[in-house]
Amino acid sequence: MPNQNQTPLIDALKACKTRPHAPFYTPGHKRGVGISPVLTDLLGKDVFRADLTELVELDNLFTPQNVILAAQELAAEAFGSEKTWFLVNGSTCGIEAAILATCRMGDKIILPRNVHSSVISGLILSGAIPIFIQPEYDEDLDIAHSITPEAVKAALEKHPDVKAVLIVYPTYYGVCGDLQRIAQLTHQYNIPLIVDEAHGAHFAFHPELPTSALTAGADLTVQSIHKTLGAMTQASMLHIQGKRIDIDRVNKALQLVQSTSPSFILLASLDAARQQMAIYGEKLMSQTLQLAEAAITEINQIPGLSIPLTNKEKSPGFIDLDKTRLTVNVHKLGFTGFEAEEILDKKFNVTPEFSSLQNLTFIISLGNTQTDIQQLIQALNNLTHITPLTTQYLVCNYKNDDIFTSIISISPREAFFANSEILPLEKTQERICAEIICPYPPGIPVLMPGELITKSALEYLQQVKMTGGFITGCGDETLQTLKVVKL
Repeated sequence: MPNQNQTPLIDALKACKTRPHAPFYTPGHKRGVGISPVLTDLLGKDVFRADLTELVELDNLFTPQNVILAAQELAAEAFGSEKTWFLVNGSTCGIEAAILATCRMGDKIILPRNVHSSVISGLILSGAIPIFIQPEYDEDLDIAHSITPEAVKAALEKHPDVKAVLIVYPTYYGVCGDLQRIAQLTHQYNIPLIVDEAHGAHFAFHPELPTSALTAGADLTVQSIHKTLGAMTQASMLHIQGKRIDIDRVNKALQLVQSTSPSFILLASLDAARQQMAIYGEKLMSQTLQLAEAAITEINQIPGLSIPLTNKEKSPGFIDLDKTRLTVNVHKLGFTGFEAEEILDKKFNVTPEFSSLQNLTFIISLGNTQTDIQQLIQALNNLTHITPLTTQYLVCNYKNDDIFTSIISISPREAFFANSEILPLEKTQERICAEIICPYPPGIPVLMPGELITKSALEYLQQVKMTGGFITGCGDETLQTLKVVKL
């Protein structure tokens, strides 16, 4: 058994950081000497001594043979995979690499419609053709859950030539679908199941958390270690098991989408986060769950507020919930989530992870304290005594309004590289979109390259903008114009 107390990458970086020598290699600041005082005033000087290049002692990320290899092997054992890669370009590059490793130009891939924008980037890079499945939708809460096993089965029967299935697990709201059943269905066709597990890196470390994707049968899963564990922003991991995906293709795909100058500070943070969770993970997650339970109890007692997902009846698209992800419904107070977020942030110094039309979502992690929870409860209590500034409100209905019903006219790659033109918003209906357009966070595109622009999608985007949301990905963030494929 590997010794999970070890931190091979950190030990090597520490040795290089303290070794006296004259540096004639990148980066240009030469161990912090050339860093602007403006930045050292913010961060101090010591961190830059560890900002080193791929020295012999520090190994090479693309062909690791020493300390990076040792750190990745320890991570594989801790997270339960057969092989693990460290990622320094976030989970985005892991998702892109997963699609590139399983799909060639023109290959089909089954996806939920509520995928992250990184998946669309993977489709553009690979030339794969998306077969979209509508996720189960909760009309009362205006929340999309997971795709169901029945929907996956129907898609596989209709498209037996698909090369992969990709699922989001958990969703941004912490909802987990029936991943084990979906894995079984997918494997009946001997094709791989890819899981965007960006928000579930902590699942493997406590029995009261949902089942991890690898345990449920995923072939490849991508985790944002920085989102719920103790790594630095942009530090993620890709895990693989089984023989359905060619490891050499994953290696080559990662070389396409990762930097050739990886940050060893980010890599070291992955080494540290793995060691922390392998040794203390269950204790840390127990403390985190206790904080979450306390918050749930208190918030559910505040008039006009609720955390409805914790009491929601289970369904095929919702079989489990990450209780460290709190989604607070503010609809009864008369607020949009966007308005409530702004008030909490500016008036009470409490900042949610993101807001939607009806809800606020908060991430409770190993970095939160009892003081944080008390401040959150006090801020939400204060919110109930504030009069909403606007009475405008939109109830988004996926089933009736058809917002995320995707009509792919041409492949995302073809649309991305096609000749395009910019038109006033009102003239784009029934045209083919040429850019990614999504409220962010959570970064789920409402329109994407190759997709037919519908009236309901345009109305939804305008309402999100009007009620305080932010639209990203498009060239015109005021949403007065859109880029479409030229006829």
